[in-house]
Amino acid sequence: MAYIELRNLYKSFDSRAVLCDMSIDVARGESLVIVGGSGTGKSVTLKHIIGLLKPDRGQVLIDGHDLTSMTEVELNNFRRRFGMAFQEGALFDSMSVFENIAFPLRRHTKMSEKEIRARVEECLEDVHLHGVEKKRPSELSGGMRRRVGFARAISLSPEILLFDEPTTGLDPVISDVIAELIEEMDLKLGVTTVTITHDMKVAFKIADRVAMLYKGQIIEEGTPEEFQQSTNPIVQQFIEGRAQGPLTDNE
Repeated sequence: MAYIELRNLYKSFDSRAVLCDMSIDVARGESLVIVGGSGTGKSVTLKHIIGLLKPDRGQVLIDGHDLTSMTEVELNNFRRRFGMAFQEGALFDSMSVFENIAFPLRRHTKMSEKEIRARVEECLEDVHLHGVEKKRPSELSGGMRRRVGFARAISLSPEILLFDEPTTGLDPVISDVIAELIEEMDLKLGVTTVTITHDMKVAFKIADRVAMLYKGQIIEEGTPEEFQQSTNPIVQQFIEGRAQGPLTDNE
């Protein structure tokens, strides 16, 4: 049985259809990367997986539990299984790095301050950051802020990690560093990972399976090797980043 199941999802905003009969499964321990152009519904898909959005129709099953039928209280409790790293870190600017990572621990656990300090240090070790506990996010580079966001995402020892465009705005070298870190965290923590990105180099590096979202549906999925060999002209245009092709014919 799949660990994450999105079954026939439909979602519209102000009569604009974003997801149209969209289905995909994720196995336990798998790293799935969903790619696609801007506005194709990647972030909306991620928000359905964590229960921040409910579909107009369809089901979201996590380990057999249907999120669409849960109350808000049940959802809040269930979300502790998730760690989510938002675009550009989404850190609290008024808090230090330490306070940012400690925030979910103070909010969702009864750990002592000593235990919280030890856990924060452990999470920073996992993302290879040292000596930044007292700094504010504004004092960090873009890549370091992402890593602090990752540390906060894993603080509650989640079963599922969600990465929302983890390399947006980063240069190619730092993007590769972040991709390697995601890969390392996957292996070390043994989590199930769903990442959305339009960075194909990152996608191929971290994915067990790549899926492409286009016009609200998954139009192709497979291992990185299978995906690259796809004969679908839409997929090939996206991989190659070409201006001409079916993706832009109506632009």
